[in-house]
Amino acid sequence: MTCPPTLYRPFLNGVYSVSAGLFRLGAQRVPWAGGEPVEAHTFALDREYGRFVASKVAAHRRALHEYAGEAGLTPELRRAALTFIARTLAAESSGVMTWDGRTFCNALLGWAADLDPLWGGVEGLERFPAPLAHLAPDVTPVNALDFLGLNAPEDLALVARDPRSGRDWLAAVHVLSPQHWDPRGKLGRDFVAVHLPVAGSGPMNATAPRLVDAVMTRGPFVRFAWGVAMSDRLDHHPAAPPDEDRATSTRFDPDGAFLRVERQTLTGFPEAQGALFTIRPYTYPLREAVADPNHARALAAALRTMTPEQVTYKGLTTLLPDLLAWLDDRADREG
Repeated sequence: MTCPPTLYRPFLNGVYSVSAGLFRLGAQRVPWAGGEPVEAHTFALDREYGRFVASKVAAHRRALHEYAGEAGLTPELRRAALTFIARTLAAESSGVMTWDGRTFCNALLGWAADLDPLWGGVEGLERFPAPLAHLAPDVTPVNALDFLGLNAPEDLALVARDPRSGRDWLAAVHVLSPQHWDPRGKLGRDFVAVHLPVAGSGPMNATAPRLVDAVMTRGPFVRFAWGVAMSDRLDHHPAAPPDEDRATSTRFDPDGAFLRVERQTLTGFPEAQGALFTIRPYTYPLREAVADPNHARALAAALRTMTPEQVTYKGLTTLLPDLLAWLDDRADREG
């Protein structure tokens, strides 16, 4: 896990939009994936791993109930999702994590536990010396989803669907790095209700039944969301201690600004009538993200396509004029 994080620039098309924007994992090239031709992985395990674990552990200690919960999660979907998470984490960890169908072990964090994917139990937690064992020395996972969520950089959510009525709902969340939203307020709600607060989500919500069906039966997929933030902190739960990002007194400072990109994967389990949704935030210093004048020009163009409602939703109301002026200046430096 020593490789640097991929630098994604989803703004390169010069347009800000709220859409499904799905790419098939392992099949379709993501045009802004920093030179990687095809996205094939679910979990991104890189040199930022320790930062994610430390942030998640801090949130867990502060108030796990504000970040995680279940609502009508069936045993079948729990088993399908937890088995997939454990198996895929192990497969994508270059041997750091292992899973034998019962015991999940992380040689970097120095812990192992027996998991029951059907009922979500976690037993026999053992700790041993390891390079990052100091990051979670006294954290006790409450269930299997919690344990696996603490091992993964990504946040986790499970979407369920009733095969008779077709109704979908958010059945479980383990979201310890939310970007100014409360995971508890989404539990039990359908796709439209979950995304209704997102400015500009109307066209996407109009296709909700087809989109949910595609996620469950035609994936896996990867998609991206992005914004500009004035902090690189990962946890921006509304109840978390405040920082510079979206504070009323904060003004744009290029040395304190970050491009925040969320890489989201969607994996369906049609036999269990559900899907796994993963969210991995990336925070890049804005100067690095737009070091190329063409990148600065594209970001400025994309920001200018935002509606007033989207500017407000993204927390850019007081920042946008100075941000655009700074980007325009960088764009003019070409040659």
